[in-house]
Amino acid sequence: MNMNLNLAEKVNKQAAQKLLKSLRYSLYVITHPFDGFWDLTHEKRGSLAAAHILVALTFMTNLWSLRYTSIIFNQVLWDKINIWRQILGILGPLIIYCAANWCLTTLFDGKGRFTDIYIGTAYALTPYILIENIVTIVSNVLTREEGAFLGYFENLALVWCGFLILASVMQIHDYSLGKAIFAIIASVAGMMIIVFLLMLFFSLITDGIAYFVSIYKEIVFRVY
Repeated sequence: MNMNLNLAEKVNKQAAQKLLKSLRYSLYVITHPFDGFWDLTHEKRGSLAAAHILVALTFMTNLWSLRYTSIIFNQVLWDKINIWRQILGILGPLIIYCAANWCLTTLFDGKGRFTDIYIGTAYALTPYILIENIVTIVSNVLTREEGAFLGYFENLALVWCGFLILASVMQIHDYSLGKAIFAIIASVAGMMIIVFLLMLFFSLITDGIAYFVSIYKEIVFRVY
């Protein structure tokens, strides 16, 4: 019994160390994107669990920013924030992008799987997590006139993330720069098509439900 417990503890410890190592690897990826994303996919230096944690940290960073950024720079009322909408606002585009990118790159000899694209994109969000948290803290000690620095660093985070996504597409699918740019543009177009189809689908479902509800009400009215 003790041997089994010791074995389980050892396995759990090894798993935790592996997860922590995968998370730390995100710092290497953002500073060495081409080597980092290649090893992330082909050498399995990253993990799906670490990607989930990075996405969760992105949610938390977004909420942290909305809640604790100085009111001088953020006029959002926390009481009016819908947390689930904020989460969906990040998770929805992420999943749709991964799906669109996977569908389109499959047609253009892309080598990455859906999981690879998701992991690569999650790791590419690391600069946002790091910089936005710093911006949130610093915003509480700056004046309105000094707020331009915050906008500069937020734009830096977005540009950095965009560059990392581009690098991830190049390395995951083994694309050239031009082909990777085309793939991203096509993926954005694909995202729009997917959103349109989803809206059309839910609209049809809603209309169908409303139709059957109206028939039910008519039957009840005539019977009773």
